Amino acid sequence: MSDCLKNKYAMAWLLLFCLLHTGTPGNLFGGNLDHLGSLIGRRDALLVADQEGNVLFSKNAGMRLIPASTLKILTALGALHHLGSDFRFVTEFYMDPASNLKIKGYGDPLLISEVMADIAGTLRPRMDAFDDIILDNSHFEPILIPGVTTSLNPYDAPNGALCVNFNTVYFKRKKGKYVSAEPQTPMLPFALKKIRRFGLRRGRVIFSQEQDEITLYAGHLFRHFLENAGIQANGGIRMGAVREEDTLIFRHVSRFSMADVISKLLEHSNNFIANQVFVTSGIKAHDPPGTLEKGIQAASAYIRNVLNLKDVSIAEGSGISRENRISASQMHQLLEAFAPYHHLMRHEGREFFKTGSLTGVKTRAGYVESENGGLYRFVVFINTRGKTTNSIMERLLRRLP
Repeated sequence: MSDCLKNKYAMAWLLLFCLLHTGTPGNLFGGNLDHLGSLIGRRDALLVADQEGNVLFSKNAGMRLIPASTLKILTALGALHHLGSDFRFVTEFYMDPASNLKIKGYGDPLLISEVMADIAGTLRPRMDAFDDIILDNSHFEPILIPGVTTSLNPYDAPNGALCVNFNTVYFKRKKGKYVSAEPQTPMLPFALKKIRRFGLRRGRVIFSQEQDEITLYAGHLFRHFLENAGIQANGGIRMGAVREEDTLIFRHVSRFSMADVISKLLEHSNNFIANQVFVTSGIKAHDPPGTLEKGIQAASAYIRNVLNLKDVSIAEGSGISRENRISASQMHQLLEAFAPYHHLMRHEGREFFKTGSLTGVKTRAGYVESENGGLYRFVVFINTRGKTTNSIMERLLRRLP
C-alpha cells in the first residue's frame, strides 16, 4: 500500500474517531445509563439529556407526577417572563391630612428587618412625627394556598401585600425570658403575646391572616424602627387605605432585583417568596388586586403560549400542593428554557439543582456541568413512599463526564 493511501486511511480513521468520541458537545457522553432503570418504580420518573437536549435515558418521562418544590423552576421562569429580571418590588409611604403615616405594600417578599431599618433612616429627614400608622394591604386579596396548614413550619407562612420577615419570628429563651434569636429583629410585645401561647423554648412562630395579623405585625415592626430613627409616634396602628388626598413622601424601591429574589427563592426553597412572586406575576398579567387565580392564569398562559406545553396542572407556585402535576419530559423543557439562568440555582460541585420534598415524594431537577463546560439536564421524580433521589444522583454524577 502506498504511503499516500496509508495517509488517507489514517485520516479517515481519525475523522471517524473524532465523530464518535469528541464530536459536538451534545455527543460528549458515549456511555449507557440503562442501569438506572432498575431504580425507577411505577410511580417514579427519570429523564437525562445531553447538552443539546438529546435524551440519553428516560423512563416514565411522560407520566404526570407531583413535582414538589421543583415546581419553583416554573414559577421563576414565569416571573422572568412577566416581570423581567430587573423588576423590583416597591413599598410606599404617605402622610394624610390628619398627620397619619400610611404604608402601602405591593408584595415585597424581602421586606426584612435590615431593609426596614434603612427605610426608617431615609424617612427621618422627611418627617419628625406622625399620629397613627395606617396599613394598606389592598394590593393582594386574601390568599389561601392549597397544601398550606396551620403548623409553625416556615413553609406554611401565609402570603399578603404587606408582610415583613416572611411572616415569622425566630425566638429563644434566655435567662427565663423570651428574646429574639435574630439580633436585627427586636422582640415586640405583639410577637411575644403569640409566642407565649405555644410554650416552646425555641423556634419560630408564624403570623396568620386572621384579623390582619400579618399586616399588623408589619406595622408594629415599622413603628419600632421609625422610633429608633428618632421619629415620634403618637398614635396607634390600624388598617386603612391610601386615598387621593394623601401625599406620597417616599417610594421605597427594593435593592433586590427579580434575579436576586429568584436566587434566594431557589437557594432556600422559600414557599412564601415563591407565592409572592407567583401572585405578582398574575397582577402584571391581569391587573391588581393580586389573587391566586390570577397567578394560575398567568402561569398557565406562559406554559401554553410560550413553552407550548399541555396538560400541566398548576395549583400554586411553591410546589407545596399535591394538586400540582407535571411530567419529567415537561420539566426537561422547563430546564431548557431556564438554562440561561441556571447560575441562580443552588450549586454544589458540578451540579446546579432544585430539590423537592413532600411526604412520600422526593424530586430533583437541574444540570450537571460537563468537562467542556456544557450542561447535561436531569429530572428525577420519585413519588414512591420511602424512596429518595440519592442513589440515582450518585450513579448519574459518576457516569456523566
